[in-house]
Amino acid sequence: MAEIHYIRHEANKKGRAYSKIAKQMNRDSRTVQKYAEMDDFNLQEKPKQIRKARVMEPVKPILDQWIKEDLNKKKKFRRTAQRLFTQLVEEHQFTGSSRSVRQYVSQRKHQLAETSDAAALPLETKPGSAQVDFGEAPFKYLGESVTLPFLVLSFPHSNTFYFQVFQSQNRECFLEGLKRIFHYIGGVPKVIRFDNLSPAVKRIMPNGQRELTEEFQNFVFHYDFEYEFCNPGSGNEKGHVEAMVKYIRNNFLLPELQIHSLDQLNETL
Repeated sequence: MAEIHYIRHEANKKGRAYSKIAKQMNRDSRTVQKYAEMDDFNLQEKPKQIRKARVMEPVKPILDQWIKEDLNKKKKFRRTAQRLFTQLVEEHQFTGSSRSVRQYVSQRKHQLAETSDAAALPLETKPGSAQVDFGEAPFKYLGESVTLPFLVLSFPHSNTFYFQVFQSQNRECFLEGLKRIFHYIGGVPKVIRFDNLSPAVKRIMPNGQRELTEEFQNFVFHYDFEYEFCNPGSGNEKGHVEAMVKYIRNNFLLPELQIHSLDQLNETL
């Protein structure tokens, strides 16, 4: 029903072509046309009779849990279908065949992979949107070899960036860096995407919401921009700024710079 609702919304309300909707949803254009023009939804198809596999049915939730656990691991650390079968026998006294387990595991892995791909939406690079992250580089600071962090704000749409070097990645340096860049460019990005940096995020809530630090929340109110946060462990969702961190280090900060004053350095940057 969700797909039908989406088709009717895109075709009837937005006026999109059936062919474009079909291509986006990987469906036949005739199917899209059928649901877009359908008037009577009272007809119900006769449900197919599905015979439950008496032996496999009780262990399917167990296999699903194991498969999902393995998807969060490196590929070489994931259990084979044969190993999952052995576990079922040893831990749950499974009496079915190895072939049944292999078929089910193969089917579920394919389904879960499709679900994961569908959830990965391409990121848009809209004008005025920015991304923020910290990087690190070696310096000769006051005669000592040290590693210092630098804060980068990048604009994916125009492929530009600004950065400042600090002594720490703490809250004060994080906000000070953003403030300097805002005032230097004479404006504030409309939307800024962050990683779940501790200077901004106090806690990630179970429903995906963030409890922000008081200082960051006040900073947002003052400069009036929208913020977005990457999903945990999904640094690829701010891939542009991560690429800029490497570019800055390789092209501006290596080999290590000899500096005596961070303020003077940052004025040149």
